[in-house]
Amino acid sequence: MATEKMTGGPNVFESKIGGVAVRGQAHSLSAWFVLALRMMMGIAFLNAGLDKLLAAEPFSAQGYLLYGVNEASPLIGMFTWMGTTPWFVEFVNIAVPFGQVAIGLGLIVGAVVRLAAFFGAMMMGLFYFANWSVEHGMINGDFAYLLVFLAVAAFGAGRILGLDALIERYEIDGVPLIEKYPRLDYVLG
Repeated sequence: MATEKMTGGPNVFESKIGGVAVRGQAHSLSAWFVLALRMMMGIAFLNAGLDKLLAAEPFSAQGYLLYGVNEASPLIGMFTWMGTTPWFVEFVNIAVPFGQVAIGLGLIVGAVVRLAAFFGAMMMGLFYFANWSVEHGMINGDFAYLLVFLAVAAFGAGRILGLDALIERYEIDGVPLIEKYPRLDYVLG
């Protein structure tokens, strides 16, 4: 299902998906709140990654994958496979802490924010299913953080006091990078 870009004035955002259009008008202070969300998630992920990398014991995801996943999770089989597959455990042992640091740094400095937010949302989606508990409803902190990552990406938070604004304007042969390579809009912003 493709989305359609629509044009709006200052502080107006619109989107059309599957024939349904939505339109909103942001308050001028919205940029500060989007920046705050970007920074909050960046600091949280940087701290989580550094805690794993600087811990006295090397990080290992195997115990969590085999014993920390809620047995009610609809993906329990997938997590069990992950935890019992040695090459995958080794991959996760590197990808999680270094990924969290990279996501955190990207968000803090505002560089490749949409890409960082995508991987942050993907990680939170996996945590959501691993920590599966619906006694109090389908929404929990992992799901809320997933939505925060998606909002950070959707609002182009890297353009708000971030390096993405500078990267997009960098010129190659006199043409701004984002105009020369418009698909970078999926990574920057």
